Amino acid sequence: MARVVNIHPESPQPRLLTQAVDFIRQGAIVALPTDSCYALACGLGDKDALDRIRLIRGIDDRHHLTLMCRDLSEIANYARVDNAQYRLLKAATPGSYTFILEGSKELPRRVMHPKRKTIGLRIPDHPVALALLEELGEPLLTTTLQLPGDETPLTEGWEIQDRLDDHIDWILDAGYCGTEPTTVVDLTGPAPELVRAGRGPLALFGFEA
Repeated sequence: MARVVNIHPESPQPRLLTQAVDFIRQGAIVALPTDSCYALACGLGDKDALDRIRLIRGIDDRHHLTLMCRDLSEIANYARVDNAQYRLLKAATPGSYTFILEGSKELPRRVMHPKRKTIGLRIPDHPVALALLEELGEPLLTTTLQLPGDETPLTEGWEIQDRLDDHIDWILDAGYCGTEPTTVVDLTGPAPELVRAGRGPLALFGFEA
């Protein structure tokens, strides 16, 4: 059964963050709030948890996962970022954007797109997510908490528990945080390419709304 933890959305309790990190390091899958919607998360190096997340989401290895980072320096450690890309990232983070970038050698091959060797990266603008990343000291491997057949992500703690009680380990319930996923922008080409219009405004990249 999943443990539901009521965590303050603006001032998350340090004790609860420490407990969540301990469970993540032991292989747990956690549902956590972000500035777009709830996400499923696990440790970057945890293959079993990754396989479980893919099974829950009904996705294969060609679906881009997202490495959730606490700052730009972490993104630079796990992705190849040139000066132009860095300026865009600096202007848009933290925020409701996911960027597709070429992964670095620091990333396990199993978390990247098998052919493109790319991965999604983001810096969330949510106190709980950022505090959890700070406590963990490394990025989390994440994906939108949207189940097969659903049109929108799950967004209430009780709803997440009702649907996934036997499949995940922890639910950090910070209340409603929205149902619109991030805007996804591919930065691997000569110009930014819009993959998915979401919560992050499009004007920053010159895309039409």
